[in-house]
Amino acid sequence: MDKLSFVPVTTHSAIDSVKTLAEKIWPEYYQPLIGISQVEYMLEKIQSRQAIQSQINQGSRYYLIQERDWLIGYLAVLPKPSELFLSKLYLTAESRGKGYGRQAMEFVKETALAQNSNQITLTVHKQNPSVQAYHKMGFQIVEPVITNIGGGFVMDDFKMKMIF
Repeated sequence: MDKLSFVPVTTHSAIDSVKTLAEKIWPEYYQPLIGISQVEYMLEKIQSRQAIQSQINQGSRYYLIQERDWLIGYLAVLPKPSELFLSKLYLTAESRGKGYGRQAMEFVKETALAQNSNQITLTVHKQNPSVQAYHKMGFQIVEPVITNIGGGFVMDDFKMKMIF
C-alpha cells in the first residue's frame, strides 16, 4: 500500500477536482441509501463549486487524497474550539478496502492534534456501512441526529466521536 498525499484545496481547479470526485462517488455510494433524487439535491446544495468555495470561506479545509499521481478521494474538516469536525471523507470505489480510509483518519488525527484537540466528531448516515469502519477506528455513537436539509429531504445520521 502506498503512502497517500493530502493536497490542500486552494484553487478553482482543485475545487473542480473535488466536485468531479463527488459527482462520481456520491451517486454510486448513496443512491441505495437515500435515492438518486436526494443525492442529486445534496450534490448541488453541498458539493457544487459555489458550495465548496463557501464552505472553505467559512473555515472548512478540503484536501484531495492522492495515491501517486491518481486522485482517489477527498476529505474536509472544520476546526471547532474543542474538536475537529470531519465533515467529509470519500474514496473512489476502487480505492476502498485497501487501508486508505485508515491512512486518511491518521491525517485527520494529526490535523486535530496540530490545533491542540484530542477529539474528532462526524455525522454519518445510520445505514452507511462506514459506521462499522468508524467503530473499528475508535469512534463511538453519541446520538442520533436528523437534519432537515430542505427540498423535502432530511439527513438521518449518527453523531460519532473519537477521543484520543
